[in-house]
Amino acid sequence: MGGLVFVARVVVSGSRRESWTVLGDDGAVVEPAERFLSFLTDSGRSPNTVKAYAHDLRDWCEFLAGRGLDWTAVEVEDVAAFVAWLRLPPVARGAAVAVLPVGEYCAGSTINRKLAAVGSMYVHASRSGVAVHAALSVWRPAGRRGGARSFLHHVSKSKPVATPVVRVRAGRRTPRTLSEDEVAALVAACERGRDRLLLAVLAGTGMRIGEALGLRHEDWDAAECQVRVVPRDNDNRARSKSPVPRTIPVPPALVRSYADYLHEEYGDVDSDYVFVNLWAGRVGSPLGYAAVYDLVRRLRARTGIDFDPHWLRHTYATRLLRAEVPVEVVSLLLGHASVNTTTTTYAHLSVADTRVALVRAGLLTQDAS
Repeated sequence: MGGLVFVARVVVSGSRRESWTVLGDDGAVVEPAERFLSFLTDSGRSPNTVKAYAHDLRDWCEFLAGRGLDWTAVEVEDVAAFVAWLRLPPVARGAAVAVLPVGEYCAGSTINRKLAAVGSMYVHASRSGVAVHAALSVWRPAGRRGGARSFLHHVSKSKPVATPVVRVRAGRRTPRTLSEDEVAALVAACERGRDRLLLAVLAGTGMRIGEALGLRHEDWDAAECQVRVVPRDNDNRARSKSPVPRTIPVPPALVRSYADYLHEEYGDVDSDYVFVNLWAGRVGSPLGYAAVYDLVRRLRARTGIDFDPHWLRHTYATRLLRAEVPVEVVSLLLGHASVNTTTTTYAHLSVADTRVALVRAGLLTQDAS
């Protein structure tokens, strides 16, 4: 590794699969990062996930290159220095630059994510037989507080648990949500039935935008009022983050909106995809991420509401939890890998939510005075 490091998109030969890799300033692939990113791609991780890992590993590789460090011989002190390096603005990260930064360039949550990516690469390398010198993660048997061991120690009577050797305190980020009036205003501001349906699907199902863009007509069950999210490779590179299919019950109004869209705008277009180009680009080709974010920019300007599509997912989940839908059900509907993900992400009850719970428990009266 030497000099600047770059992230590059890769299209897997003979298929439509997309991946990402890390290149040095000489254009050569950075082998340890490439092996790990290829493993993620081969394991079925989404291109967006692989891309995020690639950008995090690029920072690590650039840090090592700037200090002439061998990636197999890093020490705990090097990891701590990497954290300090991430906190600097990019212009101040050169070895010859000495500055006292005001504030921090990377938030604690971002630094922890990058450390997790680097640690995962080293765990994969060690399991593949690479003789790494020092651990970026320490392994300890589950249930024990002491006895930290290198991740090279694979033999244990109990299941090992990976723990970062360096971790930054990060504040919990509250998911951004929209009010019912704001959701209605955004839907009403759409000039096309297709766009109204897209926002209504996001708000009424909690789908990720990639899942909505990958919907096919066969995924709609109008008779049962439900929509199925199916992981598959799509022409627009939209992906379902969840590897397991799931079925989401929807209100009849959403099914009617889908039928109206087919009748009024979709017409005789020959496509398997629900959301397609109808007025620009190649008619019938699946709608892409760029078109969605262009719509978001227009809606922000028309309504004055600052939002992005993922806020509609947060709004859906928060509405269900406030309606006392069991968290296990919410987790299933969202396609989370575990209930813990749901409870951690949506542990953001407001004072009003807390008061309602206390009133329901008989510990407060409805009258706040």
